Amino acid sequence: MKRILLTGGGTAGHVTPNLALLPRLRELGYEISYMGSYNGIERKLIEELQIPYYGISSGKLRRYFDPKNFTDPFKVIKGYEEACRIIKKLSPDVLFSKGGFVSVPVVLAARRYHVPTIIHESDMTPGLANKLCIPSARKVCCNFPETLQYLPSEKAVLTGSPIRQELLDGNRLNALRFTGLSANKPVILVMGGSMGAVAVNEAVRKILPTLLKEFQVVHLCGAGKLDTSLGHLGGYVQYEYIQSELKDLFALADIVISRAGANAICELLALKKPSLLIPLSAAASRGDQILNARSFEKQGFSMVLEEEKITNEALLQGIHSLYKNRFSFVSAMSNSNQTDSIETIINLIEAAVSHA
Repeated sequence: MKRILLTGGGTAGHVTPNLALLPRLRELGYEISYMGSYNGIERKLIEELQIPYYGISSGKLRRYFDPKNFTDPFKVIKGYEEACRIIKKLSPDVLFSKGGFVSVPVVLAARRYHVPTIIHESDMTPGLANKLCIPSARKVCCNFPETLQYLPSEKAVLTGSPIRQELLDGNRLNALRFTGLSANKPVILVMGGSMGAVAVNEAVRKILPTLLKEFQVVHLCGAGKLDTSLGHLGGYVQYEYIQSELKDLFALADIVISRAGANAICELLALKKPSLLIPLSAAASRGDQILNARSFEKQGFSMVLEEEKITNEALLQGIHSLYKNRFSFVSAMSNSNQTDSIETIINLIEAAVSHA
């Protein structure tokens, strides 16, 4: 039996593309294992699927000063040693890495044991973790044509992002039953990412009294970020995190307000959902979400409102404009060339196994 080891973690965006590959890998008879951090979000997501999970020590890689910069390298070294022991035991035929800081020791350990590695980079420019891993990779997959210039030409493959196929099978009626919302009023789905987005949450909640006159709102606000004082508002429902019902919530949504993580926006593209993107600010990130959002805006898939420019008026105006012109956004997304990313990546995995 062919054996594949998957890795990636830190946020759901570093896990969900791996999940999208699972059905096809199972069809092809792969024995699947996963390596991530001890207690990251990836552990919960993977163990729920009854896939063998191996936790390792992980330290975050930062481009800015933080006292943890002095201790985290030792965590990475410990993670590398643990990854080496696990890979030696599992003897996988191939490693597929979705990135995130936990992936670095795994990729380096795979290189030590001559396990071919395929990396996926979702953002416009490679993150620090993937930059460290690229020299050890056989192939590097990416989402955007603009990314190819940042990758070794002999390794780079434009694949798009693997999208969980079940997201395409959502049922609007199921979502209405789940949320208790009305079928006669448009619905806005608000998504701040797996960790939640305080700025997005606060901005949306400030305008709820006005917004709920015309719309209903389904708010995925992140763990620990529920606001119980808003429970009395009709037409507003909030959840910390949604998994199996997400496909139905997408089917219910007329428009979406979202951060601009690459995996999230690629899912919106596949689902043809008009979106108002509020990218993570450059002050709080390396600016990758801003690049992602502007690319989608340029292609006519989304509108963009930068976090620093959020006001009640700007947010309401953006929402109304998006909803009014939603069909033009749907048309642009319908006319895009959607790459069959899952099959393309699976072919790269199969080739790596056969030439190992």
